[in-house]
Amino acid sequence: MTENQSFEPDEAADRDVAETDAAPTDPLAAYEGFRSGFLCFVGRPNAGKSTLTNALVGEKIAIASDKPQTTRHAVRGVVNRPGAQLVVVDTPGLHRPRTLLGERLNDLVRDTWSEVDVVAVCLPASQRIGPGDTYLVQQLAELDRTPTLVAVATKSDLVSPERMMKHLVAIQQLEAELGIRWEQIIPVSAVTDDQVDVVLDEVIKLLPEGPPLYPDDVVTDEPVETRIAELIREAALAGVREELPHSLVVQIDEMGLREDRPEDKPLMDVHASLVVERDSQKGIVIGHRGARLKEVGTAARKEISALLGMPVHLALHVKVLKEWQRNPKYLNRLGF
Repeated sequence: MTENQSFEPDEAADRDVAETDAAPTDPLAAYEGFRSGFLCFVGRPNAGKSTLTNALVGEKIAIASDKPQTTRHAVRGVVNRPGAQLVVVDTPGLHRPRTLLGERLNDLVRDTWSEVDVVAVCLPASQRIGPGDTYLVQQLAELDRTPTLVAVATKSDLVSPERMMKHLVAIQQLEAELGIRWEQIIPVSAVTDDQVDVVLDEVIKLLPEGPPLYPDDVVTDEPVETRIAELIREAALAGVREELPHSLVVQIDEMGLREDRPEDKPLMDVHASLVVERDSQKGIVIGHRGARLKEVGTAARKEISALLGMPVHLALHVKVLKEWQRNPKYLNRLGF
């Protein structure tokens, strides 16, 4: 430093040093007392899992049908409440597999069980507890890490109070029979919205403390294309019978906004394939002179338009992949 040079203290630098020396703030401190975690609904096929998932989330994220094995993958919905965030996971029903697809779906279910905080076993009040229910709960009890268990007596709107009381007693008896512990036993009807809020409140109490897992504006992490494919499959399942529900899957081939449309009048073009296993099934899906496929398109287009918030042009065609449920190459191509 020369004689003519001077040194002025840098107050900003001093502040930086002081802030660096200060104890770091805990980014999670703002979420003290906040609860977050995962809930998985399990149960036999058609136990009301998807309907209850949609009721909790407040939006249709999982398709519902009276056909068994409607759910084909884990569907996640996010529920935000003051001081809590619950991620609801709807899984396929555990079943005796007859195909490679069935085996993969069962593996998905068991993998999900090992990762969630709470498992809610759906035991429909309209059916007696049977060997399938017992097997399901036994599988939960034998996990290396047994999650917190809740019993949900679904479809309470379909039975009398006397029948419901007997059902709840039978659920309670599973504790001694199988060596488990129910944290709660809750009757509920997702259709009439009876006690859905009770299920939510009681499950939130069982979650660990932690920060939110998703942004508060996220309802599901399902890709839009997947949700659209499922809405088409839901429409196609309505009114069909026998083995067709198991053999039907939907692929989105192409999707995009129609060009040269005014900004205030968008139109979404969706091209999709309904995939079946046999030519006879293709005829069932198409119907006489295409009438059945037209009905499917009309029903699905209404649901897709509501999801996207804009008009939709939906083009459907049907193709056959022989025995795709048993073919590893086809299963991988279809996302299973």
